[in-house]
Amino acid sequence: MKKGISILAMAFALTALPGLSAAQEAAEPDDQTRKLATVTVTAQKREESLQDVPISMEVMTGDKLADLQINDFQDMTRYVPNVAVQLTAGNNVIYIRGFGSPAANFSFDQAVSLYIDGVYAGKSRQTQGPFFDLERVEVLRGPQGALFGKNTAAGAVSIVSAGPTDTFEGAVKASYNFDLEGYEVSGHVSGPITDKLSGRLAVKQVDQDGWISNLGKGGQKEPAVEQFLARATLRYEADAGFDYTVKADFGDNRRIGGMNVSGRLDIPQNPDLTRFSVDSVVGEEGTEATSWLVSGTGNWDIGEYTLTSVTGYSWFRADINNYFDQQAPDGTVVANSVYNSYPEHFRQVSQELRLLSPTGRKFEYIVGGYYDSARYQLTQLGGFNIAAFAYEGLGRTDFSQFSKSYSLFGQGTYHLTDTVRAIGSLRYSNSDKRASFDGELIYGPYPLRPLTQAEGSISEDGIDPSLTLQWDVHPTTMAYVTYGQGSKSGGFVGNTYGTVDSTFTYEPEESESFEVGLKSTLLDGALVLNGAIYETSFKDLQTSVYDPNLSTYITGNAASAKSTGIEASMAWVVSDRFSINASAAYQDAKYEDYPGAACLASQPLSECNPAVPSSVAQNNLAGRPLPYISDFSGNVQLNYTQDLWNDLVFDSILAVTGRSKYFDSDNQSPTYGLQKGFAKVDLRLQIAPQDNRWHLALVGKNLTDEITTGSAFNLPTPITSVSRAIFYVEPPRTIAVEAGLRF
Repeated sequence: MKKGISILAMAFALTALPGLSAAQEAAEPDDQTRKLATVTVTAQKREESLQDVPISMEVMTGDKLADLQINDFQDMTRYVPNVAVQLTAGNNVIYIRGFGSPAANFSFDQAVSLYIDGVYAGKSRQTQGPFFDLERVEVLRGPQGALFGKNTAAGAVSIVSAGPTDTFEGAVKASYNFDLEGYEVSGHVSGPITDKLSGRLAVKQVDQDGWISNLGKGGQKEPAVEQFLARATLRYEADAGFDYTVKADFGDNRRIGGMNVSGRLDIPQNPDLTRFSVDSVVGEEGTEATSWLVSGTGNWDIGEYTLTSVTGYSWFRADINNYFDQQAPDGTVVANSVYNSYPEHFRQVSQELRLLSPTGRKFEYIVGGYYDSARYQLTQLGGFNIAAFAYEGLGRTDFSQFSKSYSLFGQGTYHLTDTVRAIGSLRYSNSDKRASFDGELIYGPYPLRPLTQAEGSISEDGIDPSLTLQWDVHPTTMAYVTYGQGSKSGGFVGNTYGTVDSTFTYEPEESESFEVGLKSTLLDGALVLNGAIYETSFKDLQTSVYDPNLSTYITGNAASAKSTGIEASMAWVVSDRFSINASAAYQDAKYEDYPGAACLASQPLSECNPAVPSSVAQNNLAGRPLPYISDFSGNVQLNYTQDLWNDLVFDSILAVTGRSKYFDSDNQSPTYGLQKGFAKVDLRLQIAPQDNRWHLALVGKNLTDEITTGSAFNLPTPITSVSRAIFYVEPPRTIAVEAGLRF
């Protein structure tokens, strides 16, 4: 295999080396107390051990996220197999088991739904820094249509921030990144305010340079980041079985400069970390975004029952200015400028109520209802200044959408025997949307795009069921089999020039999944082994594909697609000093039927000729792989602890994460659009006293300096005078020093 995946495979092999001796040691009396900490999750709206939940899921604790300096989804998904992020300058999209909603259409709701302290967040900028002062992140693979608010066709990610503590505590942490030449500072204070009221305040500030040198601005390092985050939490606990928690998140994020570079179309990806761009009439390149997300969660004990209310308010305003690298593949500057801008404004209110029955009975249940309404406004400015073709123009489109949805849901668990349970769930959903699209010419001539208008409305309803059979095979082992359905509502094309009424609307998508899993806790709690096999199918999969032959995005529905695969994870406390965490997945994700699809770069003209409309109309991508998806992904984390002198402790984490090759261009080019397989190595070395009141650490990320791309596309003529590949480059190797203090 390729170098990167070979490194990862070797790391997996190394985890087996201590296997026999460690298993023997675990049987000895001195080692009976070694146990993994119980991971508590709320994937089924109750607090449960991860090992009791019949769902293929991964959980990362807040401490682990902080230790590995994971600040965004792109970083996190390297540690969660079968989960990936498509990196662009607009929207970063999460894919689970091969499925997600493409980044090109800004108005898409995401097939992988995000929940922040119980509040649904369907837009990527509803929060500017979710990986900050967290309790845990839960990643649920596969449709979760019954118990989660909406749009969970591919999976769900639930982020739970840290709450107030019963006693006073505080912490401050600072790091300096030598490669990004900047700092990150964060801290929190938490504790009781009165006998019934407690609070927590956490803040974070980041000021760092980027990893790409912009020769058009004197070698400025891009994309630089200036970020300020704050979260305030208040929790009221009454004596009579009532508590209410309010959390308010504020984020202000500024990305200065771009993350795309040019390259050749006729050779495999080999991006250089230099670019050339200068600002245009739409302003400074980069992103400015400000967001508020407020949640209120109340729990009221009514006899043996619990009534829970989750109220949410979300608001953001953002402005994204994108320029493409003006370097030709030979390094010369192309005499043209291509740029676009996307001002956005969004607000949402939501309310969920659910009633939980008492546990320990023959039949247990959860019933509830959900409502949300949202307004979204998107402006698109697209400009061209191409001297070689003697034209210049600036066009504008405005998209406005109002949406509301409600749903009723329930889940029941029937204990057939002491060891066998049947779990059934059902959600009824109704969604209404209306939207308008309008285009205008600001100045011209502007011959590349028609400027059009469109209006539309949607009213849909549907039912998402699931059924699970769960069996405690042994006191240490649980098996389950699940069938579930998910769905995502239809919508509108938000930012494609030339959109008219007939192309404005796309249909809802539906998914169904079969999953068989096993969760086991062995060696008296020192070893956890989990695994699942699955098949997930999508009908009317929502797609948005860039066609370089037409130089536009085509948004609509593919007929059907399917992903089958296997997932496995392990956590093992080998000794008091050494532990291993590893997870891996293999998937086969392909279109089953996709008639009328844009031609792929690998298709011969005899199969699909982009210049002949009838040829494209007859093109079908059945059997072709989905883009942005690797067959194999996995990671290994080795944790080693050693007592030192003067009450000091040395802690270390060595992590290897990787994935096999994948297409990261929509047209699946086997040259510029194929990211080869890779493995990235992260390392943390820390010294701290036994009570961990302070620490000093050295943190290295991507130590093998793998230069990888999150997405790629062909920037063709006449959009540019020199056709070339555009790559969105992910961060190279970085080294940082970190210090922290607890009080």
